[in-house]
Amino acid sequence: MKISIDAMGGDNAPHEIVKGVYEALEAFQDIEIQLYGDEEKLASLITKHQRLTVIHTDEVIEGTDEPVRAIRRKKNSSLVKMAESVKSGDSDACVSAGNTGALMAAGLFIVGRIDQVDRPALAPTLPTLDGKGFVMLDLGANADAKPEHLEQFAVMGSIYAEKVRGISNPRVGLLNIGTEDIKGNELTKAAFKLLKDAPINFVGNVESRDLLTGVADVVVTDGFTGNMVLKTIEGTASGIFTLLKEAFNTSAKTKISYLLAKNELKVLKNTLDYSEYGGAGLFGLKAPVIKAHGSSNGRAIYHAIRQARTMVEHNVADIISTTLRKESPND
Repeated sequence: MKISIDAMGGDNAPHEIVKGVYEALEAFQDIEIQLYGDEEKLASLITKHQRLTVIHTDEVIEGTDEPVRAIRRKKNSSLVKMAESVKSGDSDACVSAGNTGALMAAGLFIVGRIDQVDRPALAPTLPTLDGKGFVMLDLGANADAKPEHLEQFAVMGSIYAEKVRGISNPRVGLLNIGTEDIKGNELTKAAFKLLKDAPINFVGNVESRDLLTGVADVVVTDGFTGNMVLKTIEGTASGIFTLLKEAFNTSAKTKISYLLAKNELKVLKNTLDYSEYGGAGLFGLKAPVIKAHGSSNGRAIYHAIRQARTMVEHNVADIISTTLRKESPND
């Protein structure tokens, strides 16, 4: 299979992108990679590899660019050319750590939406205390959502959790302000009724305080709420480690304690780092499109490529389309 990569997107591009690409090529013998970017900037980082092709692009979509305008005006950018390769069938999936809005726009307008999907959703795997993680969607592709959209999110998330994450009969929860069936606003109350009849293992409402304990394998919400939950988890994890660092620097005794606990703290930090699980998939598109974290290092890029490979291998996009078609036979 072929996977296209945006070499110029992200805070650490292109060197960390290239590192992740070579790690993936070494780990997976069944993939070919098309790397889109500025050949001059990539030249010192690239060594010849029979399964790596570099395609020159002379434009870059920056993080400050307006998403839709950028993909229309910067047609020779690494992100747009990468997406076009998926649309044309020249590659099977794509990965970028660049501008999130631009990637979502490219996914929607270039790669294309599955007919049965009203709204694609942004879905990363977030950490849990036991290290297993859970899929959460939507985390920002749609600020507003209808109950029918949440139902589609639930089906797509369940398929992904089963086919890509290997979870048998994944538990799907609806994020709410309480676990009782009658809790919530108009959106969640209506969505609850739909999810009860959906072809998923719906476990009911779940609360945000229980997310990290692994209360569900898939958690569904609207993009506005989901993005706030994501930023809260990121900020809390960062704040905890800042406090720990300050505490360990208060005296010679605590500094020695830090040296003794250094490896355990590193494991804890990795457990709370969702980039270790891969990128955020844009579910509902005709082919896998993966958004890696903007600050991704080489290891995170490797995980995002691994994720794209697994989605292609298990035909996730086709299964989502088939499942939703069965649910809407008259569409």
